[in-house]
Amino acid sequence: MARAIPGTATFYQQYTPSACYGSTPEGVMIAAASDPLWDGGAICGKMFTVKCTGATNPVPHPCYDGKTVTVKIVDHCPGCGGTLDLSKEAFESIADPIAGVIKIEYW
Repeated sequence: MARAIPGTATFYQQYTPSACYGSTPEGVMIAAASDPLWDGGAICGKMFTVKCTGATNPVPHPCYDGKTVTVKIVDHCPGCGGTLDLSKEAFESIADPIAGVIKIEYW
């Protein structure tokens, strides 16, 4: 198993157009990469497994225990508030969307 990298995740809801695939839909288990991960688009198409590890704000226990989601990087999230900006469907499969921002591990 790959070593997990800590980070944070937010979510978004408009999936096309994307920086990697233009107007071609890539499904809903997708994510956008933050500036430090973007690398001029070299990360496009990379798959990550993501797990919620805790809250970043007062919402108690946002994580769905033990749940992971695998997402494909399809977009760039310049200046976004997290390491990964998950699709809403991906986010809500591992955490309560009311939290808005969560701590994650990804690999």
